[in-house]
Amino acid sequence: MGIEIGGSIEKVNGKEISYNEFVERYLAKNQPVVLTGLMDDWRACKDWVFDSGKPNLKFFSTHFGNSKVQVADCGTREFTDQKRVEMTVSEFIDHWIDAKECGGASNSFQEGNDKLVLYLKDWHFVTEYPEYVAYRTPLFFCDDWLNLYLDHYRMHNDSDTCQENDGISCSDYRFVYMGAKGSWTPLHADVFRSYSWSANVCGKKKWLFLPPSQCHLVFDRGFKSCVYNIFDDVSETNFPGFKKAIWLECSQEQNEIIFVPSGWYHQVHNMEDTISINHNWFNAYNLSWVLDLLSRDYKEAKEYIEDIRDICDDFEGLCQRNLAANTGMNFSDFFIFLSRFFSANILQLYCQLREEGISVWGSSKMAKHLVFNLASIRRIALKLTSMDVVAGNHGFFLDLMETLDDPNFLKLFIDVGRAYGKIHEQQNCSCDTKKAWMVEFLDYSSHIRNPEDFVKFIDYSVTKLGATFCEENLLLSGLNNWPLFEDQ
Repeated sequence: MGIEIGGSIEKVNGKEISYNEFVERYLAKNQPVVLTGLMDDWRACKDWVFDSGKPNLKFFSTHFGNSKVQVADCGTREFTDQKRVEMTVSEFIDHWIDAKECGGASNSFQEGNDKLVLYLKDWHFVTEYPEYVAYRTPLFFCDDWLNLYLDHYRMHNDSDTCQENDGISCSDYRFVYMGAKGSWTPLHADVFRSYSWSANVCGKKKWLFLPPSQCHLVFDRGFKSCVYNIFDDVSETNFPGFKKAIWLECSQEQNEIIFVPSGWYHQVHNMEDTISINHNWFNAYNLSWVLDLLSRDYKEAKEYIEDIRDICDDFEGLCQRNLAANTGMNFSDFFIFLSRFFSANILQLYCQLREEGISVWGSSKMAKHLVFNLASIRRIALKLTSMDVVAGNHGFFLDLMETLDDPNFLKLFIDVGRAYGKIHEQQNCSCDTKKAWMVEFLDYSSHIRNPEDFVKFIDYSVTKLGATFCEENLLLSGLNNWPLFEDQ
């Protein structure tokens, strides 16, 4: 079955647009783009690639060969994804080289009568080799709440659903992908409905994109199953809307970075031997995508076990555990994440205003960015208050003073300041976070037990901060009326 191509993805020289232009044109409008000119100084582009543009596979065996990685068998479907096997990087490279020496066009080897096409995916390279700086995250993608948070906290801490080696909930979302010509990734939307960016260190990829407004067309009538491969003979009976889908196509060359917005379904094919670096991330602009996914997955998890409600001692707890296992976090995890990020942002704003000694609206771009973040978090917190997703002992809880004493929170606070300092070319403030908290927020109850408490704490904190800098009305107005872009 053929597909209809209705357009392509814009390519832009990343050196010729500013951070604000990128945000306004692509991030806030949730539009994809290919960026060039941003990888010139990457170590990966020198160590991992020959002058011919081919991957230096032996380099990986020599320097990283003992790493255990997940490898997809591109020819075998397992549920909604490709079958995964674990092997070392050296084993993967050996298979790749053996296939080439045998005249194979792809990374494949014979096992019985079956020819396997292998694709190394989701290698947590940065976490495993922090001293080897393969690349610098481009400025456009530094407002990355997900990986900033996961550098210091786990997203989910339930031992039943989060093991030490559990990549979906216990590590970062910074990956290396490696695959020969012919390897591919089935149709999907990204984890948490996050943004992603993918940089081709070498090789060429073909991307097929479907915008969110058309994504219902690739699902079955019950909206339970999605098309696996858009180039298969897709059943019109099972997927009646598929033929109506109009796709955007993109060829991504070596040293190009593609920005993938939230909720865009995409399928990717390696047209040449390819190595890429990929991040998933979210921030103030796409938080509502994360919340909407949690809401849908929670509803599905609840419906799936509804028939055992009457005999289950902790039905809501089971729903939340299943949600975390399937999605990577549950509502309590999301709430704790938001609370910590709000706290880090409000303290950064306090420090910025104290050091600048001027008004919010006359202050730095960094301070305004922080107010924007607070406004986004407040909107999501308000949505949480109207959602019946926490019951019994599975409600939200955060001890504010315990958070303040947590060394990991201090590190998060520092990293948040460092990220926005880099984005806005501004020096980090020097601020005693504990002193700031004690001065500004000590008289607030130290516990936040539910979304309503969280909204009250947000408003209280902003009121206190505004009063300190004689801008209470401006700050409250900013939270309520800040011009957030529509992200869906």
